[in-house]
Amino acid sequence: MVLANVAAAEELIARKRPLLFRVHEEPSPEKLESLREVAESAGFTLAKGQVLRTSHLNRLLAQAASTEFNELMNISTLRSMTQAYYHPQNFGHFGLALRSYAHFTSPIRRYADLIVHRALIAAHGWGDDGLSLQDEAGLEETGKLISDTERRSMLAERDTSDRYLAAYLADRVGASFAGRVSGVQRFGLFVKLDETGADGLIPIRSIGREFYHFDPDSQTLMGAETGMMIGMGQRVLVRLAEATPVTGGLVFELLEIENRALPGGKRQLKGRPQGRRAGAEAAKRRVIRKRR
Repeated sequence: MVLANVAAAEELIARKRPLLFRVHEEPSPEKLESLREVAESAGFTLAKGQVLRTSHLNRLLAQAASTEFNELMNISTLRSMTQAYYHPQNFGHFGLALRSYAHFTSPIRRYADLIVHRALIAAHGWGDDGLSLQDEAGLEETGKLISDTERRSMLAERDTSDRYLAAYLADRVGASFAGRVSGVQRFGLFVKLDETGADGLIPIRSIGREFYHFDPDSQTLMGAETGMMIGMGQRVLVRLAEATPVTGGLVFELLEIENRALPGGKRQLKGRPQGRRAGAEAAKRRVIRKRR
């Protein structure tokens, strides 16, 4: 499949015919630096001061493959990637380490595939249903529409999965689950459960009885009194506090981290926060189903 996609793109480039490329640009400097911070905190090295290549990331993942940080590095690397999109200009495909890539054939037929098919028909004179001059002039707009539609369908799929999982877990509120920290933010931790793969939020107010400093570079929280560090990939035991099927939202309480109880116990999620905090907590819960 990949070879067919490359061959189609190269054929149209050789014939100087317009087409839609599948573009995947390299990570931004900010995301790359964040990944490097996470890698270094786990004891790995991501070379600095040189042109980033896909092989560098593959080498990083290989280093972590047989260690306890395997999932952490996979999640962090995935989050550093840009989203692929369709465009008539060829910016290459970083993830596949390919100079030219187009969707000529794929497991799920896409409209972009048909654009390439029609471009080949026009290039070879195989019939009257090839790309017209008007089609060629509007390729950039077409690529944007296809890319936007793809993102909407992905969000719809994700929302549907979240809601089904929340409905499934709604009868298990109060139960304990094992999982891993999959995201760290100033307002709390995101956790992915081992059993179902469901994602939920641990609000910062329920993590122990101390203040936590958030480090956006290393994606960690550090306790002001105990110095306890919480970061992505760590094993946790949580209790399901809330499950809201209509939004797909899950809220957890942190019980243990790396098989250790929280220092000084934990706060209880009782009652509603007052004043300005109420709006802030509501906003935090709304992002549960939007995280990525």
